[in-house]
Formats: sequence, C-alpha cells, structure tokens
Amino acid sequence: MTLGAENIEYQDVLTGCASFAVVAVGGSSIGITWGFLTGIVTRITDRTPSIEPVFVFVMSYLAYVSAEAVQMSGILSLTCCGITMKNYVEANISAEAQTTVRYTTKMISHASEAIIFLFLGVNTVHDQHQWNTPFILLTVLFCSIFRGIGVVILTGLANRFRLHKLDWVEKFVMSYGGLRGAIAFALVLSIDPKTIPFQPLFVTATLSVVYFTVFFQGITIKPLVKLLKVKREETLVKTMNERIHDRMIDYSMAGVEDVLGTTGNFILRNRFKQLEERYIRPLLLKVNTGHEPKILKTYSELTMRDAVNFASSNPMTWPNGKSPGSFVGLLTNVPSEGSMSSVRIGAHVNDGIELGETGSVAASPTVKFEC
Repeated sequence: MTLGAENIEYQDVLTGCASFAVVAVGGSSIGITWGFLTGIVTRITDRTPSIEPVFVFVMSYLAYVSAEAVQMSGILSLTCCGITMKNYVEANISAEAQTTVRYTTKMISHASEAIIFLFLGVNTVHDQHQWNTPFILLTVLFCSIFRGIGVVILTGLANRFRLHKLDWVEKFVMSYGGLRGAIAFALVLSIDPKTIPFQPLFVTATLSVVYFTVFFQGITIKPLVKLLKVKREETLVKTMNERIHDRMIDYSMAGVEDVLGTTGNFILRNRFKQLEERYIRPLLLKVNTGHEPKILKTYSELTMRDAVNFASSNPMTWPNGKSPGSFVGLLTNVPSEGSMSSVRIGAHVNDGIELGETGSVAASPTVKFEC
C-alpha cells in the first residue's frame, strides 16, 4: 500500500486518533507505575544510602525501556516517572543522594545536548539531501503558524483555571520561542528510504526547521523579550505566611464549590489530596511527616536560612580560637566543657533544623556546639 490521499479511509483516521490516545495514556501510566515502585523500594534503603541514586537512574531507564517495548510513548513514560519521583521518592532518599541525582542529571543533560547538536552538524554535511525550496519554506511557515495556534488554544484553556491570565504578549513569546526539532530529527532518521522515497527531503526540511529555530529565533528572542517588556522569571521562595494563606484559600474555595454543588478545580484537587494522604503517602513514604508536606518543607528551608544567617552574623568566641568561616565549620566545632553559655542546634535529617531549643532534642540526631 502506498501513501496518498486517495488511499486514506475514515477508519484510518479513527485508528490514528485512538492510537495516539492509547500511546499517550499507556506511556504515562507505565511511568507513574515505575515511579510508585521506586518509592516503595527507596523506603527500605536508609541503611545503604549510597545505592539510592542507582535505583533512581536504573528504574527511570526501565520506565523508558518498558514503554518502548510495548510500543507506548517512552518520553511520556519518563516524564511521568520523574514527576512521580519528585513527589514520593525525593522525600525517601538522603540529602547526599538528592545532590548526587541533581548534579548527575544536569551533567547528563548537558552532555546529551552536546551530542545531539554534534549529530545534527555531522548530518548537515551529509551528501544524501534533497532540496526543495517551496516545500522547505512552507514547512517552516506552517510549523510556526500551527505552533501559534496550539499555544493560543492551550493557553485559553489554562486561563480558565489561572489567577494570573496570560496576555497576548506572553502568548506570542511562547509561540516564538520553541520548535528545536531534536525529537523530530530522530524520528525522521528512523524512516526507511526504501519505503518512503522522499526521506532525504524530509531530513533536509527537518534540519532547516531546526536551524531556523535555533539560530534565527534563538538569537532574536532575547532582544524581543526586552522590547516587549516581558516580565522575567524571579527566584522567589514563598514565606510560611504565603504558604498557609494559599492553602487556606484552596480549602475555602473547595468548600464553596461543595456548597454550590459544583465539581471544579479546587474540589477535585482537594479530593485527590485526601486520597493521597490516606493511601498513597503512607504506602510510598518512609516518614509521612504530615498532611501538608509543602508547608513543612517551606518551614525547614526558612529555618535553615535563619540558622545560616545566625551563624554568619553572630560574633562569638569559638573554642578553637577562630571563626569557622562557614555553617559547615560551625557544625563541626568540638564542644567545650565548662562554658558559660550554650547554643544548640538540632539537625533533623528529614525535618530541617530547629533553632533556639534549650535541652536535647528527643529521638533525632543533633549537633551541639558550646561557647
């Protein structure tokens, strides 16, 4: 059977749509399943923290391989596996393992990106190309147009649930800054030239789209953002007050929806949180600290920051006669006997640092220094 509009029937269109849905949902389900399995495994690795990063990387790779083995979406499987691990695996592994996973992932991502662009450069000077100016120009044009249409439709749906509505300037920037094409390039190389004679033309058109988006759009996006005065990303750590008020508003809106008898975004999220707190978190987490993990995490981060500021700004006379120079040095000072005043810091492995406690902290490893 050859390609052509005359050979396509409505059954083929329905089969393609159903196949797209099955591949997407199937790949996502496989990734979530492997994320849950990783959470169950990392519950019992507290005695061997050195192998925790191994489980994270190996089981992530198994999520991708198992999805590809049954012809599902490996990319969606890997993405959903990472989202699940962020929620249920990060709390199980030690701080050292988290740092190892974070920086190893960054290193691998930069290396993979360099290899991809190296591969693109090698295939650019390959002799098996077919140039067709109208086809390539129309490909670049239609890719840009349909990306804009997709952004407008999806942001319109997202604005129905967002407090900060995306305006047309932000939509234009989102439409303009995209379409790298590395995945499309990998797919087009998998086409058999014997089955599809126009495979060299598809490769040339894909490379043209990649170079247009990387060089032209990539070079002009920064001046364009400055010209349109688009708000830049700000690294902002929410305070405990903001976290509590956000959660109070969520619960209030869920209660309003429940009273009105409607099923909206807030009540669905509230029901999922109840299901998660009752069944999922006790099954996957080794230490289920409470009903609001984000609030507890914010508290730990803010308390750690206060401890670091206290250690760096408070003038003290240290036992060894010199300042430690860093918070790590502060924690490694040897206690001195017979001191007149003491400061104790309880270093909780999972719950952060509690500052200002007098006396020992029960059932938690502590580091104490006296001066």
